[in-house]
Amino acid sequence: MADVRVICAIGRSGQLGLDGGMPWEGRPERVYTEDVERFFEITRGHVVIAGPRTIASFPDFAHRDRTLVEIRSSDDPEEVLSRFPGRVVYVGGGPAVWDVYARFVRHWDINTLPYDGEADTWFDPAWLLAAGTRSRPPG
Repeated sequence: MADVRVICAIGRSGQLGLDGGMPWEGRPERVYTEDVERFFEITRGHVVIAGPRTIASFPDFAHRDRTLVEIRSSDDPEEVLSRFPGRVVYVGGGPAVWDVYARFVRHWDINTLPYDGEADTWFDPAWLLAAGTRSRPPG
């Protein structure tokens, strides 16, 4: 089985998204650009699975040094993850994807940013509790 992880950033109050993007997207302050740089550094050499919009948002350079895999809601998570035995797989794409894959996630890397503004999507702590709850065959 793959080593399944999530790396994400949230605002001070758990803000995660606004109008389909990150609420702080495009802010020039160093703390925000460092977070993006950190994401690309940590995922380098690994697999990133996400929905079509997230995969399409990756810059060209990101396609060269990580394996980007577009997933769909109709995909079976166990089948998707079984394609990457022994690999580190980062689950991207936010709440819709994390709702499905949270039970497989072994590590959550959450960076809290100094953003404390508007949002329409929030981090759900239940995702952290879902880890390791996937059903296992008896025996």
